[in-house]
Amino acid sequence: MSIFKKHNTNADRSATDRRRHKEKIEKAIKEGIHDIVAEESIIGQSGKKKIKIPVRGIKEYQFVFGRNQGSKGVGSAQGQDIKKGQKIQDGKKQQGRGGKPNKPGNEKGEEFYDVEISLDELARYLFDDLNLPDLAKKSNNSVTAEQIKRKGYRPKGIRARLSKKETLKNKIRRQKQAVKNGTYDPDSGERFPFHDDDLKYKHIEVKHKPITNAVIFFIMDVSGSMGKSKKFLARSFFFLLYQFIRYRYEKIDIVFISHTTEANEVNEDDFFQRGSSGGTYISSGLNKSLDIINERYNPSSWNLYAFHCSDGENWVEDNPKAKLAMQSLIDICQLSGYIQIIPEGDNIYGTEMADVFAPLITDSFKVLKLTKKEDVWPQFAKLFGGKYDLKQ
Repeated sequence: MSIFKKHNTNADRSATDRRRHKEKIEKAIKEGIHDIVAEESIIGQSGKKKIKIPVRGIKEYQFVFGRNQGSKGVGSAQGQDIKKGQKIQDGKKQQGRGGKPNKPGNEKGEEFYDVEISLDELARYLFDDLNLPDLAKKSNNSVTAEQIKRKGYRPKGIRARLSKKETLKNKIRRQKQAVKNGTYDPDSGERFPFHDDDLKYKHIEVKHKPITNAVIFFIMDVSGSMGKSKKFLARSFFFLLYQFIRYRYEKIDIVFISHTTEANEVNEDDFFQRGSSGGTYISSGLNKSLDIINERYNPSSWNLYAFHCSDGENWVEDNPKAKLAMQSLIDICQLSGYIQIIPEGDNIYGTEMADVFAPLITDSFKVLKLTKKEDVWPQFAKLFGGKYDLKQ
């Protein structure tokens, strides 16, 4: 005897399937996103710019029709000689060959489709597992933010803040009291209206909360030795830094400094787009940062972060000055870093700046090296202690 029970729930039974599909999409995006962090098309763009990421191994939803006519059971193929207990062919053995650039192939290509996301969404996927060092509490904070908090109820207010729940509760209390006093009969069918005394409005209190000040210095060598490929890697790394900081914090100052033998404070567009020529004094960019700190950003009131990108070449006579200036920055910064860019096959004449700065390495100062665009994300994750597998 079979017993059928009616399922009365109105829950969306497809919600679980949609959630699983969404999780697979997000996993595919996270696995493929690091390949495009250094693409030139996204550097220096606004957070609303749309980019496309290919997602492989996941197909779009589709309905499959058919009655499996001619099949011998679940999992069997129509028209095939399938026997019970037969071992499925090892998928590692490939009979055909997929196509490659400029070469034909005879194997079915891998299916994929593009997912379009904004740079803001890209930042969320990239940086959820990374953490900028905690901002220390500084004295004399000059920046405050309005913080709105709920604080009880009041009998007067604007209609938008009317609490329907509290108002209804007041009416019910008044109605029950009226029944108890004999002034209202609930069986009479007479309407029991709301009264002005029933109305309750949400009370909002605005507090001014101090925000810890922070400033990030982006310093980049734009001398003649910094060729196009080197500047591309530097801009890629700074793009990640900028997006990470913009994603994590709302109130923060960013200072862009470009230098050759002389240093200048520039705007964001000039920093990412303009090139230059001439020699290199690493100390010029570092000392320019120290000058700006003395003028505008007192270390007692500001959290300081400084990152310098260069190809590692510098005039030998400037090395002691650069090391001294970097030590001065390390002493007052919560976190600082030197990013050296040497593409594969390039040689440096003289001592690498990474070796000059190596004795200064601490938990608050790190030296990184980039040789190709695939290094950008692993080295960035290393700087901030992310969960990314640096062995890849």
